[in-house]
Amino acid sequence: MTTTTRPAVYASRAGARHFDLLLTAMCVVIILSNIGASKGVQLGPVVTDGGFFLFPAAYILGDVISEVYGPRAARRSIIAGFACSVLAVLTFWVVLALPGLGDDQAAAKQAALEGALGPVWQIVLASALGFVVGQTSNALVMVRMKSRFGERGLAARLMASTGVGEFLDTLVFCSVAATAIGISSWGQWANYVAFGFLWKTAVEYLLVPVTSRVIGAIKRSEPSYREGLLR
Repeated sequence: MTTTTRPAVYASRAGARHFDLLLTAMCVVIILSNIGASKGVQLGPVVTDGGFFLFPAAYILGDVISEVYGPRAARRSIIAGFACSVLAVLTFWVVLALPGLGDDQAAAKQAALEGALGPVWQIVLASALGFVVGQTSNALVMVRMKSRFGERGLAARLMASTGVGEFLDTLVFCSVAATAIGISSWGQWANYVAFGFLWKTAVEYLLVPVTSRVIGAIKRSEPSYREGLLR
């Protein structure tokens, strides 16, 4: 006797109540994290950047989108996050290139903006590469595991996808962004990678119960998801 696996259920983006809000929140988190990451931060023996405390939210939002709305929605969110990052860089480039008022105060502001926003293009490049690699692998693990186990094992999906996605994202991001924040040795780079991965993974693991409840609430509130479960 053979058993068939129930196809994975996802909510439709058409008429979705929450997808646009989740996507908007993800894009905002990415842009703010990129700006914050242009500052190197020393916390005791730990080397990190100014965006470290916020960026895990991007992966939590990505998990919610992948679990509730499926692989196409996940790809859409990755493309949107990448596009918003590029738009931010182009905006900063135009702002820095525009002529100032020509006085000493304007010159001081220009220097401050160049110091703060000048490295952002490298941070965004690092973030975009890391985000595409990490979120793609994160979404792939979520979708593949859901296809195999259905609605069961949500916590396991969240933890497995986080481990894979955050490791690849952190490795790529730190390798490209290191020089932009002043990292100049292999020891600092290793510190940067290790802390980034452990911190982001720990935050997401600690928030798995909360993420699971949020996912459950969104599933219940999306009519198309409830309809899919009844088929």
